[in-house]
Amino acid sequence: MIEIGLGHYLTLGAIIFFLGVIGIFLNRKNILIMLMSLELMFLSINFNFIIFGNFLNDIAGQVFVFFILTVIAAESAIGLAIIVVLFRTKQSINVDDIGKLKG
Repeated sequence: MIEIGLGHYLTLGAIIFFLGVIGIFLNRKNILIMLMSLELMFLSINFNFIIFGNFLNDIAGQVFVFFILTVIAAESAIGLAIIVVLFRTKQSINVDDIGKLKG
C-alpha cells in the first residue's frame, strides 16, 4: 500500500499554484478569470499551511489560514465590485478598459 506523505501534498499544492499562474498568464484580457486564478493560487497556499500545520502538530497554520481567508474574501468582494462597475460603464470586463474608469 502506498503511504501518502508530506511530499505528495506539497506536490499537489504546487500543481494547483502552477495552474493559477498559468491561468493568469494565458488569459490577461478577462478580469473574472484572472480573479479566479488568483483565488486558486491563494487556496493552494492555504492548503500548504494546513498540511504543514498537520505535519508539525501545530494549530498555528490553521489559524493563519482563517486570517488569510478573511483577507481573500474582502479582496474578492472588492474585485467583484470593480467588475460590476466596469461592466455597467463599458459593457465588457476587459482588463484594458479599467484605465478608462478614471473620473
